[in-house]
Amino acid sequence: MKISFIVPVFNEQDSLVELTARIKSAVLALPSPTEYEIVLVDDGSTDQSWSRINDLSQDPDNHIKALGLRRNFGKAAALSVGMNHVAGELVFTLDADLQDDPKEIGKFLHKLDEGYDLVSGWKRKRNDPLAKTAPSKLFNWVTAKLTGLPLNDFNSGFKCYRREVIDKLHIYGELHRYIPVLAADLGYRVAEIEVEHHARLYGSSKYGWERYARGLLDLITVLTITRWMQKPGHLFGGVGILLGIIGGTTLSYLFALWLLDMGPIGTRPLLLFGIMVSIFSLQMVSFGLIAEFIVRVRGPIDTQLLIKKSISTSAEKLPEHP
Repeated sequence: MKISFIVPVFNEQDSLVELTARIKSAVLALPSPTEYEIVLVDDGSTDQSWSRINDLSQDPDNHIKALGLRRNFGKAAALSVGMNHVAGELVFTLDADLQDDPKEIGKFLHKLDEGYDLVSGWKRKRNDPLAKTAPSKLFNWVTAKLTGLPLNDFNSGFKCYRREVIDKLHIYGELHRYIPVLAADLGYRVAEIEVEHHARLYGSSKYGWERYARGLLDLITVLTITRWMQKPGHLFGGVGILLGIIGGTTLSYLFALWLLDMGPIGTRPLLLFGIMVSIFSLQMVSFGLIAEFIVRVRGPIDTQLLIKKSISTSAEKLPEHP
């Protein structure tokens, strides 16, 4: 078995030597001999991170594969680059700040052996300030409720994947937060285990409050991708029908008032509201139909993404026609 470790790096010069040593120690502690590689992806660091990575890669015993990006593209891009350059059957992702502890990789492997395809770490006790932990709990609760995936920590950087999972995922923007949701949507089994979370020893956090605003927008994106990607007409058409009911009911009410001679309706704001909602309803239904045409022209989904197992025999033959 060969394991790959993907580590996105952005201004973490002080932790890299200790991190690689911890990973090496954790792999050597596994009960069976295991090949491994550490894929360090420098995401446009402005400190001496790349220099440290270069020094570490000179020692073949460190099993380093180094990739340097042209600028800071973000964590999702760094993970995506790393996923395209791994050789392992199993792939771990973890942060470079030493808050994730490599000694726990055995727990991930044990959980995978239970038949899961992706195992995510849950930092139940976080050593971060309240300004980070409180919004994170709310974010995870909302995500679990809306996606139906009962995880406690979607954004944990400490995860383990079977190779086939990362080969099927397409990560961009800020979607790394929702990798478990995207994997579960493809039919992969997702689990969660508790992991130890250490306080940051070096450097500073690279995220601020803006991450939560981006996270909300990405959540909407993920819900759209996983629920309506192949049936956009249901999304736009459903909204259109709902608006049509509201607009139709409003105009019917006003029409009844006019028939019963219960006062003029032309000056009522409710009339303008009913007309605008009805027009918007027609537009949404039209968008849905156009989206369905686009999906049809684009072609069907790659069914290979949906296949988990297959059996074929050389003895199989097509039936002969008379």
